[in-house]
Amino acid sequence: MANHERNAFSGQALKVYNRMMERVEARLGELENRTRESLREEIENAVEFENELEEMTRDEINLLAAYLRRDLEHLLHFVDETGEGVGEWLRLDLSLVERQLSDMLFSIADKSQLDTLELDQKIHNKDVSHYISGEVATAGVLRCLSCGHMRCLTKTSHIEPCEACNSHYFERITSRWPHDENE
Repeated sequence: MANHERNAFSGQALKVYNRMMERVEARLGELENRTRESLREEIENAVEFENELEEMTRDEINLLAAYLRRDLEHLLHFVDETGEGVGEWLRLDLSLVERQLSDMLFSIADKSQLDTLELDQKIHNKDVSHYISGEVATAGVLRCLSCGHMRCLTKTSHIEPCEACNSHYFERITSRWPHDENE
């Protein structure tokens, strides 16, 4: 029973959190001068609005407000630190979601069919600048096609999956053979 109540709370909490976020966003959009102080004020206004609706307890709404403050502070810190916007901040989250979904799908897929598809991809891969984990490659730098992580091969090696995102697909960044100083 407690688990059912918790799930019902979670559904309501998500709805209220999103409504508070939308309210803060709309109000900030109307202001000419947006500061951290105006952000705090708009969050407090959203909290009071939700308290008046009485859909949740004051403690529940205060907890959601703390979550909202945390998320918006994280966003502001990201923007201040990187100079990037909300889109880039969300892209980070989206790449995590994509990876989790990919991992989940691969975990339930038929392993023998995945191996057959991968082998077929390796045999029929027409783009000679692309590499797939498991292949053999000579020294050079490979970049993951999924996340951009660089891998430096110092000698002829088997290509391992990307250590950053576990992707199997790479492109070569270096195209020359290592320079032999004796030449």
